[in-house]
Amino acid sequence: MSDPLLPLIVEPAELEAALGVDGLLIVDLNEPERYAEAHIPGAVNLSFASLIGPRPPAMGTIASAEQLSAALSSIGLTREHHVVSYDAEGNGKASRFLWTLDVVGHPNASLLNGGFHSWRGEGHPEETDPNIFAPSDYSVTIRDSVLAEKDYILGNLDDDSIVILDCRTPAEFCGADVRSARGGHIPGAVNFDWMLAVDRDRNFRFKASDEITVMLTERGVTADKEIIAHCQTHHRSSHTYMVLKSLGYGNVKGYDGSWSEWGNDPDLPIESGS
Repeated sequence: MSDPLLPLIVEPAELEAALGVDGLLIVDLNEPERYAEAHIPGAVNLSFASLIGPRPPAMGTIASAEQLSAALSSIGLTREHHVVSYDAEGNGKASRFLWTLDVVGHPNASLLNGGFHSWRGEGHPEETDPNIFAPSDYSVTIRDSVLAEKDYILGNLDDDSIVILDCRTPAEFCGADVRSARGGHIPGAVNFDWMLAVDRDRNFRFKASDEITVMLTERGVTADKEIIAHCQTHHRSSHTYMVLKSLGYGNVKGYDGSWSEWGNDPDLPIESGS
């Protein structure tokens, strides 16, 4: 594996300095209309839907290897590329893309800290013309190293070395805001609303590492444990996955079925309340 061109969490000024460098592929996860309005110079647009293969009622499950191979090939991605991902909605989509790259074992990738909020808000260059690259032949294999499934979680509910990190709002967690057949949470899960890690006053960047670490530690989320993050469709929790990865948590997984699967399955146990 080659050395990365950029850090895992890259600042806008760092990315601007790297524009045009060989081996860099910037991927915009915004809707096509938003991409056409303005994007980072050289960025290619990728449909977020191409990363998802819904298995109703689980609406955020990962796409098949065949679908992912086609999507990643369509933007000209190769194993040699260092990917930088961003969106304009808080970086949930961009983070889900990077989690997907981890699932398929892509070597080097980064998240633009703050996404397009920080890029535009701090006056970095933009363009409107689309970038279309020759398709590649990017064949993937889905691995389970950062992917947790329902049966794995069910079989490990009593394992104190595993933390189920629910990244939904407190109202969803306690069951007051019901978005599936049932409200509540996975037994033993702890709640960490994904927005707790976002600094709105700094263009949606991650908050300071020590501040986030304190909040996680208060919830028993420590680096010596396996962390399984989920939300409703593993969109918001993908952002938390990237937060944990940036903090050096070495054993983090995402549950792509998330509450849309668990909350809609009457055979699975749930808890309610805070």
